[in-house]
Amino acid sequence: MLNLNSNINLDFKTFLRWWRRELGFLVPEKIKRLFNDKQGFLIISTEVHKLVITYLLDEHETVIAKIDRNEAGIAYYKALQANDERLTKANVILRLTGQEAICRELALPAAAKENLHQVVAYELDRYTPFKAEQVYFAVKPIDGATEQGQLKAMLVLTTREVLDGLYEDITALALSPLFADYQGAANPLDNLDDSYNLLPEKFRQKTAKTPRLIHTALLALVALLAAAALVTPVWLEYQTVNALTEKVKVIEKDAKKIKALQSEIDTMIDETQKLIDEKNATPMVVDMLNTLSTIIKDDTWLSYLQYSDNHLQIQGESPAASTLIGVLEASELFTKARFVSPVTQNNVSKLERFQITVDTTKAEVVNANSSN
Repeated sequence: MLNLNSNINLDFKTFLRWWRRELGFLVPEKIKRLFNDKQGFLIISTEVHKLVITYLLDEHETVIAKIDRNEAGIAYYKALQANDERLTKANVILRLTGQEAICRELALPAAAKENLHQVVAYELDRYTPFKAEQVYFAVKPIDGATEQGQLKAMLVLTTREVLDGLYEDITALALSPLFADYQGAANPLDNLDDSYNLLPEKFRQKTAKTPRLIHTALLALVALLAAAALVTPVWLEYQTVNALTEKVKVIEKDAKKIKALQSEIDTMIDETQKLIDEKNATPMVVDMLNTLSTIIKDDTWLSYLQYSDNHLQIQGESPAASTLIGVLEASELFTKARFVSPVTQNNVSKLERFQITVDTTKAEVVNANSSN
């Protein structure tokens, strides 16, 4: 049976990316090449002490060369580049092997999705033997069924020493990589909008302005056409309404009286309904405090609590503050738990200071649960 109460998540950025790909599909290849002459991909990986250069076009791979990571290898590649046009027009990808990068799946609270990179960076030493300042890493949400209040994510990382060395070797070949990924979780090359990138910001390519301006102009043109298609029927309807209004002026006085009485009745109904809604929307403070004392363990204590407009804010200290999000989300009284400030550690007590905001559910739900 169709559930009309289910939530629909609209990702506007994803829609615009899809729209851009569809518009790009309609543009002839000759016109595309006027603005971007890139063709195919040049995938660079390592094998022992050599760089393996592979050319990929239309799912056909060709190993171009295996060169040493020294001056002789650089000279050999430049000689190849001078005689092979493919090497100058391909997008460059740095692909790390299993000896250079690691990949693992993480299970995180759903509230961490808003600042996923920051949350993983803060607790990176829990998931890996490295600290955030020792590595370059990327985190990407994974689609699929998860437990309620949980989020699956893929973590890919490499040490800074490894990636810095590889980037130095590639730039010595006069190449600029589009992104760096891991061969065990390679990015889909047919949809680079959803790709992850291990390269830090300082190594990444700067986005060209010309394609962006073209896409913006196309979007603006489509928006204008859509607006014209919407406004024209409205304007015609407006003309029709004006013609009908002239015909009903004879009974306008009586209609105004009826509208005034109806307006008063509607106002009274709305005010009454608002009082009922406010009554039902606010949970009892006693139930809220009782629930907090039940679900929060004895090793966690609160130093501050404020409740206003169905929002509860708590502050305190805990051995593992990140677990409180899942504990609060599991309660039938609370929902949308999230950190409003970074978690810090008390140097004296060695506990984690936290500040969490959580929404409360409707009063009728709480009362029903209490009666059961």
